Amino acid sequence: MVQPSRTLALIGPGRAGTTFALALADHGWTVVAVAGRAPEAASTAAAAATLATRASLVSEVGRGAEVVIVATPDRAIDQAAAAAAPSLEPGALVVHLAGSRGLDAFDALAAVRPDLRFGALHPLQSFPTTSVGLERLPGTWAAVAGDTQTRDIALLLGLRPFELTDRDRARYHAAAVVASNHVVALLGQVERLASSCGVPFEAFRALVHASVVNAFALGPGSALTGPVSRGDLATVERHLAALDPADRDAYRALAREAARLTGRRDRAIDRLLDDVLGAPPREDEAER
Repeated sequence: MVQPSRTLALIGPGRAGTTFALALADHGWTVVAVAGRAPEAASTAAAAATLATRASLVSEVGRGAEVVIVATPDRAIDQAAAAAAPSLEPGALVVHLAGSRGLDAFDALAAVRPDLRFGALHPLQSFPTTSVGLERLPGTWAAVAGDTQTRDIALLLGLRPFELTDRDRARYHAAAVVASNHVVALLGQVERLASSCGVPFEAFRALVHASVVNAFALGPGSALTGPVSRGDLATVERHLAALDPADRDAYRALAREAARLTGRRDRAIDRLLDDVLGAPPREDEAER
């Protein structure tokens, strides 16, 4: 593995960016500067990283840094990188941590600073706090693209890097959102339905845990259980009748996904779910 650079600047001192800066500092890197929209956040992150770190303006953040991490919201990467351009050292590596953006986020910067190197490094992990983030980084999978040193940095931090092209970035990030945000939203629905009938949310912990373990051990298709997997139309009907419209819509959408996992067509289930929508018959149904 190529020996990575040892000086770092951070743009965007949020939880993810600060976690990466602190993790690299723990591996002997010097965090030379931190910049962000809120001066107090930059100062706090700078103080946490090392006494050698300065809170900086974005336009000055790159001075003396061999690597610059851009950890802003995805939509702000282009603007932050452009603002930092005058201060970036020749040949510096500029890396962002966004999931939905690829190397194209640096197109404008590359046009004016062709001497720079670029990378994208997105950890498949959540960072509720920096301390938790530091604990979770080792072993986390991470999508990487661009300069090979990006992968070296991932390996240094104990991440499990895999290559991802810009073409696949949106679908990859959609999968990450489903795996994280949408799963939490579904658990919110579980909590709401359970509360409505006096059952504690905690009662579902073991079931949720077993379902996730089985899905990764067996594959989602083999792990699927429940009324859709066994073609139990009567149970699905009772569920739909018991739910309010919003919960019914969510149930219906996920029942369709469950039906896809079975790998077979159950026309009775299809008709029931279409009836809830008031949808017209499918073409293959209308022809019969």
